[in-house]
Amino acid sequence: MAEAEIARWALKIEYDGTNYVGWQRQKDGVSIQSLIEEAASKLVGGRAVSSITAGRTDAGVHASGMVIHLDFPADAPINGRQIRDGMGYYLKPHPVVVLQAVPVSLDWSARFSATWRSYRFTILNRPARPALQENKVWHVKRSLDVNLMQEGANFLLGSHDFTSFRAIACQAKSAVRTLDVLNIHREGELVIVDTQARSFLHHQVRNMVGSLVMVGSRQWPTEKMRDILEARNRCAAGPTSPPDGLCLTGVGYPEDPFA
Repeated sequence: MAEAEIARWALKIEYDGTNYVGWQRQKDGVSIQSLIEEAASKLVGGRAVSSITAGRTDAGVHASGMVIHLDFPADAPINGRQIRDGMGYYLKPHPVVVLQAVPVSLDWSARFSATWRSYRFTILNRPARPALQENKVWHVKRSLDVNLMQEGANFLLGSHDFTSFRAIACQAKSAVRTLDVLNIHREGELVIVDTQARSFLHHQVRNMVGSLVMVGSRQWPTEKMRDILEARNRCAAGPTSPPDGLCLTGVGYPEDPFA
């Protein structure tokens, strides 16, 4: 569609990624993107609606504050409430929900206008496996010292070459990223890792958490995190943590369109 024929809407969505191939449409399996675009299309009589996301989540990863934009036909008689509730109806029974929908200008992009993304990784730290939180946490039996984990995490703050923490298949041109937040705290049996940056490398958060668990379980000294960074080699770091515990919690913009 030409620009004059488009009405752009910003959406904030949440989803349980457990049974999906991730955000991006794939040849095989059901993606969050395909569900969103199909639901949006049904709102406008089957006409095509394209989407852009602030960040692609992997298979099994969740979101509580993902931001996307949709380009609807400009002549479609819809408003924010109809988009939220109508798409909510068409998305059933999938655990994918539109929280908010607001109109934005055509030069606004969910991806390129974003100035930060935040993630939370949740670890269940106890001997017994999860029941109520299955698929939402990484179950780690060995006792974790969150103070040691924070000491190790502090080596990662700031601007660094994160080659050691990127996936082999990562397509980013540069491994240099600036990590603004990496906070770790305990809430009972849960160890929670909160992180924020303008952007992340593929698997960066999951790889950092995998190494921090090695520190928290006293298998590695805290200084090992600095050594891993300096190695610039994925083999130097710890295991990739499972996707279950990871959730995209927010996306920031110079002016919050949802305010």
